[in-house]
Amino acid sequence: MPKSSAPASDTAGTPAARLAALACLLSDETRAVFLLSLLDGRAWTASELARQAGVAASTASEHLGRLVSAGLLAEERQGRHRYVRLADADAAQLVESVASYAIPGRDAPHTLRAASVGAAMARGRTCYDHLAGRLGIAITEAMEARGLLLTVNGFALTDTGLAWFDDLGIPLATLKTRRPTVSSCLDWTERKRHLAGVAGAELCRRALEEKWCVRIGTERAVKVTPAGERTFCDLLGIDAAALR
Repeated sequence: MPKSSAPASDTAGTPAARLAALACLLSDETRAVFLLSLLDGRAWTASELARQAGVAASTASEHLGRLVSAGLLAEERQGRHRYVRLADADAAQLVESVASYAIPGRDAPHTLRAASVGAAMARGRTCYDHLAGRLGIAITEAMEARGLLLTVNGFALTDTGLAWFDDLGIPLATLKTRRPTVSSCLDWTERKRHLAGVAGAELCRRALEEKWCVRIGTERAVKVTPAGERTFCDLLGIDAAALR
């Protein structure tokens, strides 16, 4: 008798099948534009994302539905408006990590504006809810140099690092969350790992609240202010020139 082949459904839940399904989901350029746009951590309307990707509203709605169903996006409704955001920090880190491999940073920009935007993003930006680019790397490396952060076999704060956050008025040990206190995220422009997790998010929040950094342009780029230069020098010994 001929051997019977296993039905396709037998493999539907395997790790390989789930990976293939995720790759298929990310392979569409319109959905990729949506995910990269949402890395700014804000909630966007479907119409805003449609304009960003240059597609019809009906097309955007279809793609967003697939991303929501897959758990990469979360959906909120206010009246007749539909908002979507990245589902969580894990989804954001997935997008940023894939981008770090897919966007090598070697392609020359085609316009002056693209060059300016690219330079600003590389200098400093938000990655979902934490700081990235050269700014994020400078902070991470300074924390490691000062014994606040361990970066071997994953990221971990030292006792001195926890005390450092306490001194900033950020008591990480008392924050109630299932998210890791500290994690690493591969930076797609610098090709190094920067600080993420609750520690990275809280430090970014404080930096924006205190105007150490301000958002610039329409992308995720941030700029360190003169007050921020002084603060990062005082807190971490970062030379101001490294932040410009």
